[in-house]
Amino acid sequence: MKKVLFIASECVPFIKTGGLADVVGSLPKYFNKDEFDVRVMIPKYQSIPEEYKQKMTYVTHFYINLAWRSQYVGIMMMEYEGVKVYFIDNEYYFSGWTPYGDIKFDLEKFAFFSKAALSALPSLDFRPDIIHCHDWQTGLIPVYIKDVFAQNPFYHGIKTIMTIHNLKFQGVYDMKTVKDFSGLSAYYFAPDKLEAYGDANYLKGGIVYADYVTTVSETYAEEIKMPFYGEKLDGLIRARSNSLCGIVNGIDYKEYDPATDRLIYQNYNARTWRKEKIKNKTALQQELGMEVDPKKFMVGIVSRLTDQKGLDLVDYVIEEICAPDLQLVVLGTGTPKYENLFRHYEWKYKDRVSASIYYNNERSHKIYAACDAFLMPSLFEPCGLSQLMSLRYGTLPIVRETGGLKDTVVPYNEFESSGTGFSFCNYNAHEMLGTIRYAKHIYYDRRREWNKMVDRAMAADFSWNNSAKKYEQLYYSL
Repeated sequence: MKKVLFIASECVPFIKTGGLADVVGSLPKYFNKDEFDVRVMIPKYQSIPEEYKQKMTYVTHFYINLAWRSQYVGIMMMEYEGVKVYFIDNEYYFSGWTPYGDIKFDLEKFAFFSKAALSALPSLDFRPDIIHCHDWQTGLIPVYIKDVFAQNPFYHGIKTIMTIHNLKFQGVYDMKTVKDFSGLSAYYFAPDKLEAYGDANYLKGGIVYADYVTTVSETYAEEIKMPFYGEKLDGLIRARSNSLCGIVNGIDYKEYDPATDRLIYQNYNARTWRKEKIKNKTALQQELGMEVDPKKFMVGIVSRLTDQKGLDLVDYVIEEICAPDLQLVVLGTGTPKYENLFRHYEWKYKDRVSASIYYNNERSHKIYAACDAFLMPSLFEPCGLSQLMSLRYGTLPIVRETGGLKDTVVPYNEFESSGTGFSFCNYNAHEMLGTIRYAKHIYYDRRREWNKMVDRAMAADFSWNNSAKKYEQLYYSL
């Protein structure tokens, strides 16, 4: 029985700010239970909903030294959907209503969390063979295992994997401060270890010291070896490329299933969608106060409204996108510039543009079910989950060929009658506009081709089962 411990800063359903939480919360459920015992460890934030706090049981508590301070560590535990989850408790670090805030305090908090997580292992009656770390918040764990904990025979032979969910976020601060927070000696603050461009970098420490590095799609694993995507760590990524691979994320096929989804207006499946899916469109048009027309080509965007998501391209040609024969439905929050852009176009074209500038899970499901196409023109996208959800709902993605978008959306080929969506290559507004117009042309003028694509999209399998098998192989190889 292989024992694996996921250590991360967030996990569905306890706490979530992004896709990382979905991975940590969903993936462990899909491992073969006869061969793998996979458990999860996260901080016990004050903002975890009360219903889960009630179900936690106390395991133990102790004190650890972090540099010059002595800190309380409490361990709580609960089982959720067959997975044991441990919570590290410390009121000083994990109070507050959001998991992240001031970067300086976050760096101290996650240095504490990394050391506390490792210190907790001997009292858990669970000695992992592999510790699977996620993102910069756990970057110090592989470093500590080779340093503070190396003298203790309990930790000998534990392997570490570092998964990069988004290389943009690295946990960077000045060296003196990090030295103080982490309690690591000056030896670790050299250019081949934690030092990067004069500062200390948590994620870099994790990449240098982990036994293996993964990221969330095959294309992204290649892209981050290049300066444009490498966020100044491309040299290190190239140096570690023999211990690097990309495994694409999945989505929870129980939660995102048009046949059983309670949040959408009308359920449908791969057989009935031709009759039933359209009812979601007219109901959403009605709810949003748009022109009700089942034949109108409807495009959805559910996204953080930021530059990374390619919205500067949309900004550049939005007048052309919002043509009379297209409806645009937007959901999300982000940079005020983009929030106001979509608000303005909703005001200008009330019958064909809707902008919901907030986030709402129910509305997102309705958009996936109602739209004909889904737009994701990202500048970079490590994996992306929205395109997987839209495929599942038979809503064809229009994406830029980067990262996980390139790995999961097969571009339409009219000569072979193949593909599950539409894509463009260059980061260029008119190339994107051309692809939107091409999709619109297939939708209006070659409807049988469009319908066959929807069939293929709904038949694609991006459930966690596939990803779990690849992680299992990786665990065995270590």
